[in-house]
Amino acid sequence: MFKYLLFVAVCYGLLVLAVYLMQERMLYLPNTPGRALIQNPADVGLAYEDVHITTSDGIALHGWFVPGPSTRTLLFFHGNAGNISHRLESLQQFHSLGLSVLIIDYRGYGQSGGTVSEQGLYRDARAAWRYLTEQRGIHPNNIIVFGRSLGGSVAAWLAARREALALIVESSFTSVPDAAQALYPWLPVRWLSRLQHATADYIRAVHSPLLVVHSRGDEIIPFHHGQAIFEAANEPRSFLELRGGHNDGFIVSEQVYLAGLRRFLTSLPVSSPQS
Repeated sequence: MFKYLLFVAVCYGLLVLAVYLMQERMLYLPNTPGRALIQNPADVGLAYEDVHITTSDGIALHGWFVPGPSTRTLLFFHGNAGNISHRLESLQQFHSLGLSVLIIDYRGYGQSGGTVSEQGLYRDARAAWRYLTEQRGIHPNNIIVFGRSLGGSVAAWLAARREALALIVESSFTSVPDAAQALYPWLPVRWLSRLQHATADYIRAVHSPLLVVHSRGDEIIPFHHGQAIFEAANEPRSFLELRGGHNDGFIVSEQVYLAGLRRFLTSLPVSSPQS
């Protein structure tokens, strides 16, 4: 019995060590389904520009700028898997709402250089903001920061430090430890986690209008995460409930989704072209 218990303890200890050492590989999935760009906006009828941005620590990021008819620009931070070429349906949706869009691949994703890390993602967000405001001359009053899933934490982090026109957080989690503890209740995840992505904490420092979007049927990030993010937020805040899964709610509920986004955009202060 003692040998059996010792064997179990050793195996559990090795598992804990592996999770501690490999958590970045478990969260950040730039190679799923791959780093190659499979399409571009022109393939779905959208004009676009290739964008190259250098971060404060010298990493070269790649992205696309898709111009729209209004003065408003949406800064798009995507989820933990794939690259910008897997988000063309979203680019079409935002374009249909009259928005210009800047979408970037984080370091280590797509055609961007470097290796992904939590602090690196925040540097990437700052660099994207700097590109819009300094190189393209877009006033913060015309920038909507958007993040889906992991990107919700990146977007909230940025919006807590830069006052944008608005923030949209879609299908995101309150924090990595919160999400991981639910997935792995038999591991001391809160003690092990070196990654935070504390979306709910960042939200508390955001004073721009906020829209939280979440599906009750989200099988990866449960609905209560979206509710908790909303409860942590300052006014003005809105909540949009979708149907569908984590990766397709915005498609399954497209009519509800676009109508909700349109209502939110209409509620925002009107900025002049010079703002």
